Amino acid sequence: MLMNSGNKPATLLYGPNGFRVVKPGDHVVCAVSGLAVPLEELRYWCVERQEAYAGPSQAAERLAPGAA
Repeated sequence: MLMNSGNKPATLLYGPNGFRVVKPGDHVVCAVSGLAVPLEELRYWCVERQEAYAGPSQAAERLAPGAA
């Protein structure tokens, strides 16, 4: 049965080669910018922090030495 997950944030479990949907939704929220990232466009995340990033610049900002 296909459930409608429109316009709700998903909860994901991030792994080194992909992610698993724990709670269905259509997007995740970038940990740096707060932007909604559609699941089909999600390419950047941190396994250790279990958080998503909107793009490479947000990932670099968050993962830079000394970043919070």
